[in-house]
Amino acid sequence: MNYTNLKKYGLDHRTEEEASGFEGLFLGRVTWQSHSLYRVVTENGEVQASVSGKFRHTAEGNIDFPAVGDWVMTDREDSASGDAVIKHVLTRRSLFVRRAAGTSADTQAVAANVDTLFICMSLNADFNLRRLERYLTTAWESRAKPVIVLTKADLCTDLIEKLDEVSSVSEGIDTVICSGVEENGWQALNRFIADSETVAFIGSSGVGKSTLINRLMGRDVMDVNEIRESDGRGRHTTTGRHLLLLPQGGAVIDTPGMRELHLYTGDTAKAFGDIEALAADCRFRDCTHTKEPGCAVLNAVENGSLSENRLKNYFKLQREITYGSLNFRQAEQEKLKRMFGGKGEMKQMKRHVKNKGK
Repeated sequence: MNYTNLKKYGLDHRTEEEASGFEGLFLGRVTWQSHSLYRVVTENGEVQASVSGKFRHTAEGNIDFPAVGDWVMTDREDSASGDAVIKHVLTRRSLFVRRAAGTSADTQAVAANVDTLFICMSLNADFNLRRLERYLTTAWESRAKPVIVLTKADLCTDLIEKLDEVSSVSEGIDTVICSGVEENGWQALNRFIADSETVAFIGSSGVGKSTLINRLMGRDVMDVNEIRESDGRGRHTTTGRHLLLLPQGGAVIDTPGMRELHLYTGDTAKAFGDIEALAADCRFRDCTHTKEPGCAVLNAVENGSLSENRLKNYFKLQREITYGSLNFRQAEQEKLKRMFGGKGEMKQMKRHVKNKGK
């Protein structure tokens, strides 16, 4: 089949070949999601859709459900006979996920099949290196290429200092400086957007993602609110996830702002490559970088070449990723092990876990 329309949305040969194995179904890409409703673009247009009952029954968690950017197989390719039913999600090339809000250990798929992730952080009240490390950790795990986008440069009075701080936690990662008010900076995003590729904007609420997308689109397609004078923060506007075709080629995904990014999985080895490199020079192969003699990581903290706060966040994110991949009982056991320590306390741990699970 000649997928002229879908190739504009990034259809590649691998996905096309996989889709050919589903007889009687139609290929499409999810362009919008809000709760359990979707819009899917097909070769013949766009159709509203929901997942089939069988799909819902066999899904093991939220991560199995379609996300914006996913390639899916549906039972129809236009809306002439009603809404479509999504039967299958095809193999994902990349997937940005986070742990669901609240106490749930389930995941939430944010965007799929993204080539480049624009991690947006404003240069005013939102500026936070520890949060940036968190985003980079999960971005590397997604298999998309991260690019740091520093917004609201017009509100920053210490740009050089902030750039130095960002560089200290993002070696080898491209950084773009933008101003949503002035006509500068945002054009540099175009060099990371190739025809038939997909980019996504992620970041906290109100950092200017929608403004940048409007600039790239050449028109206002996303609602934008002015920043509050009290704290310099923008107000959250995006409520759903959208995939849009860019006029210069390629596609862009906007995502709702995240008050907090809870990690379910992540790649600390890439996000904290400097610490991993130092660890290779530790005296002991199983060094925990907490108290061992000859620890190259602790030596770096002592001589000032490594920030103590960066090391603390490294440990924190590693623990969070470990807990995020465990079920409730396993997570409780892991926490108790850290609290109580050695074998002599195992009976107390098991008794506590047993009572907790009742």
